[in-house]
Amino acid sequence: MYPTLYMPIPATIERIEDETPDIKTFTIRPVEPIAFAAGQFVELAVPGIGEAPFTPSSSPKITDFMEITIMRTGRVTDWLHGMKVGDEVGVRGPMGRAYPMEEFHGREILVVGGGCGVGPLRSLLLEVIQDLQAYPRVIVRYGAKTPDSIVFRDAQTHGWGQDGAMDVMLTVDEASDGWDGHVGLITEILEEDYLDCHAEDGVAVMCGPPVMMKFGTEKLLQRGYRPENIYLSMEKNMSCGIGQCGHCRMGVYYCCKDGPVFTYDEIQDDPRVWDD
Repeated sequence: MYPTLYMPIPATIERIEDETPDIKTFTIRPVEPIAFAAGQFVELAVPGIGEAPFTPSSSPKITDFMEITIMRTGRVTDWLHGMKVGDEVGVRGPMGRAYPMEEFHGREILVVGGGCGVGPLRSLLLEVIQDLQAYPRVIVRYGAKTPDSIVFRDAQTHGWGQDGAMDVMLTVDEASDGWDGHVGLITEILEEDYLDCHAEDGVAVMCGPPVMMKFGTEKLLQRGYRPENIYLSMEKNMSCGIGQCGHCRMGVYYCCKDGPVFTYDEIQDDPRVWDD
């Protein structure tokens, strides 16, 4: 038995899939099952290099392997992007506060994602898909810079749609040849013309770059969503994962320990809430 918050569990990379030019999804198999809830994160360690926090993008109902979607942004992620199938990593966790799935039952869910932020939302959606009858309606709105930067393209355009069971719409900031979808900022497809929703009693879940979440949250408030019903994944500057280093302090909260899932009601009074 590994003390998973402090000592990494050894895991082997079983598969690496290129999502975009700078984003890859790694399938890892730990030496013992790791159970997590949608929205929680793990610390992924590269032996001899360091570790960094990532939110699993696979279904929480699967514990013998885990998928983690990683954007190349720094030293640890550079090393991860250079690793191969069969290489070994370490996993600490799971950590943090998850989405309160039981509170979502019986309510319409709007899922809003941008860029690599769709990773944690994919975990949520995979759980929702396995229990679709528990939700009156599931809506997905996702934005990317270009068609080439869309993560999980097949899952979004086909799997997430579930033959019409979910309302899925994508947008890109800039189109390219072959793109016949919407072109514009994600806030545009949150407008009434593109989003028919029950904001007064629905739940909205959002993850993406801070600037996207800032304007996305403002749009959802305009549409009538209540601050306590807007759930944000605030993964800023997390490092140690256990609230000791202080890097992820956000007002009175630590993102790693008290989050990363917060309601907007909890954090709206922090003047630095949208800082990178």
